[in-house]
Amino acid sequence: MLTGSLRRRSLAVGTLVLAGALGLAACGDDDGTTTTAPGKDVGDVFASIQRDAALHDKLDAKIKSAGKVIVATDPSYAPNEFYDTDNKTLIGLDLDLGKALGKKLGIEFAFQKAGFDAIIPGIKGGTYQLGMSSLTDSKEREKTVDFVTYFTAGTALMVKTGNPGGFKPDDLSLCGKKVAVEKGTVQLDEVSPYDEKAGKGTRTKKCTDAGKPAPVAQPYPDQNGANLALSSGRADAVLADSPVIDYAAKQSNGQFEVSGATYDTAPYGIAVAKELGTTKDAILGAVKALQADGTYKKLLEKWGVEAGALDGPVINGAQG
Repeated sequence: MLTGSLRRRSLAVGTLVLAGALGLAACGDDDGTTTTAPGKDVGDVFASIQRDAALHDKLDAKIKSAGKVIVATDPSYAPNEFYDTDNKTLIGLDLDLGKALGKKLGIEFAFQKAGFDAIIPGIKGGTYQLGMSSLTDSKEREKTVDFVTYFTAGTALMVKTGNPGGFKPDDLSLCGKKVAVEKGTVQLDEVSPYDEKAGKGTRTKKCTDAGKPAPVAQPYPDQNGANLALSSGRADAVLADSPVIDYAAKQSNGQFEVSGATYDTAPYGIAVAKELGTTKDAILGAVKALQADGTYKKLLEKWGVEAGALDGPVINGAQG
């Protein structure tokens, strides 16, 4: 098993798989719109959420005054964040969780599309106040932003159905092979040239230490490009976060399958600007409240990602 990397991620449904043709379960939002979800219909999970005055009071004064917080997300990572079939409406686990957190805190989580690489710099620069986009909580990122953990994921390997190349995530079978990944991700780090100080190239080193050629990294602007590379034969395999790989394989109309087990599991976190003070404590309290009242569980069920449930959310919970 490969170690040393921490997780993040993507999958834009609109190009690779047409959600309308996949038989996804329809779920209604309280604004009257209909979204598509891979899991079961869990009903309206938002109506019963009540504002917590004590948690609201912990929010930064600017957020309380505005009545909303600006949240960056890269909508190319189904089922966590992506576009509905209208290619306009942002949906996914993170969007639903943000809506629920907003109701608990008495504010709006106003999501804005951002490139993944731009999220943390954008928070640091003041363009955004939060980031919810399958961001792994890592020690390096904690230098710039604070994190409130809420989910766990690992890296998984996706191949063409039948796995004609016999690729596995935990051996040398990907050495010298073309591996499609999303730019800015830990998966790209894994197949990059080895750099111990930067924590890059763990898989590359494993291959070269064994006298084999390094994997050939194929970075794409989003996960959709990586998946298309696999389907077209331009790549031999795809590495991405486990919930995204699982979802892509299920929705690929039999084109793809998951090979082997998930590895390098780590927590996702909501990125919070450090200058927002106790806002992170308010968000942590809201996550715990949604877990206690069952909302969190229902949202994971809606999107079919129960395996990533996190029992003990914390502030800045990166390991190592």
